[in-house]
Amino acid sequence: MGDKSRTHTGAAGRAPAADHPASVRNVVLVGHSGSGKTTLVEALALTAGAVGRAGRVEDGASVSDHDPIEHRQGRSVQLSLVPVEWEGVKVNLLDTPGYADFVGELRAGLRAADAALFVVSAAQEADAVDAATRAVWEECAAVGMPRAIVVTHLETARTGFEELTGVCARLFGGDDPDAVLPLHLPRHGPRNPDGHSPVTGLLGLLTRQELDYSSGERREREPDEALAALIEPARGRLIEGIIAESEDETLMDRYLGGEPVDTDTLVGDLEKAVARGTFHPVLAAAPPAEGARQGLGTVELLELVTRGFPTPLERPVPPVTAPDGSARRRLDCDPGGPLAAEVVKTSSDPYVGRISLVRVFSGTLRPDDTVHVSGHGLADRGHEDHDVDERVGALTSPLGRQQRPVPHAVAGDLACVAKLSRAETGDTLSARDAPLLMEAWAMPDPLLPLAVRAHSKTDEDRLSQGLARLSAEDPTLRLEQNPHTGQVVLWCMGEAHAEVALERLRERYGVQVDVVPHRVALRETFGRGSSGRGRHVKQSGGHGQFAVCEIDVEPLPAGSGLEFVDKVVGGAVPRQFVSSVEKGVRAQAARGVLAGHPLVDVRVTLRDGKAHSVDSSDAAFQTAGALALREAAAEASVELLEPVAEVRVVVTDDCVGAVLSDLSGRRGRVVGTEQENGARTVVRAEVPEMEIGRYAVDLRSLSHGTGSFSRSYLRHEPMPRQVADRVRAEAAG
Repeated sequence: MGDKSRTHTGAAGRAPAADHPASVRNVVLVGHSGSGKTTLVEALALTAGAVGRAGRVEDGASVSDHDPIEHRQGRSVQLSLVPVEWEGVKVNLLDTPGYADFVGELRAGLRAADAALFVVSAAQEADAVDAATRAVWEECAAVGMPRAIVVTHLETARTGFEELTGVCARLFGGDDPDAVLPLHLPRHGPRNPDGHSPVTGLLGLLTRQELDYSSGERREREPDEALAALIEPARGRLIEGIIAESEDETLMDRYLGGEPVDTDTLVGDLEKAVARGTFHPVLAAAPPAEGARQGLGTVELLELVTRGFPTPLERPVPPVTAPDGSARRRLDCDPGGPLAAEVVKTSSDPYVGRISLVRVFSGTLRPDDTVHVSGHGLADRGHEDHDVDERVGALTSPLGRQQRPVPHAVAGDLACVAKLSRAETGDTLSARDAPLLMEAWAMPDPLLPLAVRAHSKTDEDRLSQGLARLSAEDPTLRLEQNPHTGQVVLWCMGEAHAEVALERLRERYGVQVDVVPHRVALRETFGRGSSGRGRHVKQSGGHGQFAVCEIDVEPLPAGSGLEFVDKVVGGAVPRQFVSSVEKGVRAQAARGVLAGHPLVDVRVTLRDGKAHSVDSSDAAFQTAGALALREAAAEASVELLEPVAEVRVVVTDDCVGAVLSDLSGRRGRVVGTEQENGARTVVRAEVPEMEIGRYAVDLRSLSHGTGSFSRSYLRHEPMPRQVADRVRAEAAG
């Protein structure tokens, strides 16, 4: 932070150890896809000595290399932990995907971290800080999480560092843009043949030192007069920004009165303001050149993390209760306290089996401990509720595909745990004799349906086990066995998320599935009253079959279901066969009378019939009841009912018109709009579920990634005739 030259204490291939929370920093990297988060993690790992050459471990893989899918897709799809050591401090770097479909991985990273680095690319336009990144910033601000900003891709910048810093101050600083200021200015070298001016060093604003990275290693020296003149304006603003956040209320008056403020005082106040989350420094970083040992700005960034970001001791532990929800209590980040750890990510290794990434909030986790596993029971997402004891396997620290053993994980630290066969993401690990359950963290709802079926008989046998394992790894997936349509549906965050889920099913669990059109649960009803006669008479030697019944059918209000009324007089249908007629009617109603959808909201009245003393039977009257209902349907106007959802859409004000127009095109009825905090509008509408199957994808495009929505079943209502005719034709064809 003070631009002092320091030596690192990392060692390639060795797992960093932490014996106390004070020697741990947990940092999540946030930014849109392509902003350079993974490249930055690799550069930090190289500078800290975690790897022997740029971004690679001994087997040649990337330090954040875990999933072959990431190589094929060219983007991160899951949370990666890269632990490094800097000056005796273990830094857990949590690299998150930037693509919106994998927001669940980002949520896991935020849960495990105590501070955040927001990575912004200078290779994008000046407005490249996307809405999703701004939303995460606001979320971090709401809980007081310390944040800093790292500007990457300076070597191919379309936007100057100073201009981009101003954009960040405007978007992130809110009412106090002076709380977002750079600690250094990039120093550009001569233009190369492609027209870019490479960044070869930094100008330290607090120490007035030039930090030269042109040789591949950081060297500190006095700047020449021209560079010194560049430093002063930005330095003055930075000093005023730091002093404004100082706990010494007299410091500003003394500074404005001309009294010099020594560098150590400024650095100390800066570190405290960063740890409180009230000041957000902007730093520049670039990957190392070929053969270089340090990337530009990586030493400064590691110093900021170790000296300015808080320890786990300074961050509150999430509230805990007993598994039954009683006895709510607060824990401290104490290695000697009761064990309370949380599974923030679950993955599968073809050789090791299930691996759980765990954040220890209290106590100390050791190999071979027997722990209690408590889950929140997300039954609606295909996760079973459980409350079991399990034995902890080996504790490891990841580096790429390698898992390096560690002796324990103290409060505040992160580690991978093997062989927790029942634990899933979001579950709590606690002492067997003192079970606890941590407060659940926010998880977005998956709203894109993906209907699948087994490709072959062999796949059918493995499908349910593969889907169960898949949903255990990813709580943003919701597994549904739809009882009305009979379909197996995976609810996903978006198309990329669905693609990854299918690929994991195929490659990791050996299950081939076919994607089929998603069906909504349609129903049928009578548009007007009708009558029907069911006659079932057969003679085939011996006892025959004889049953006749006559029914009236009339429509009922929505939500009434199916009523059966007996109005037979004179014993035309013997008492014991009235229930048989009802069974037949209800069975036929469940199968549908027009297009194969359940019949609802009708009253069926049995008014007459005939029986035979020998040939009548339960089965015969069930068949007659079904025939009577089908005949009544043939004489009536049968309507198709479609499910209608109540939809709540949240968008920025400039997208409201486009959203309203789009909802109208989906046969939606807008029932109201209202303002939300900031320049955002909530649109409430009633929309047929048939029209919003892909709304999760379409809204993202429509709102440039700024919109969100939720949906809930409202009711079934009659489908327009032209739509119903199309559905019938599709069913017949």
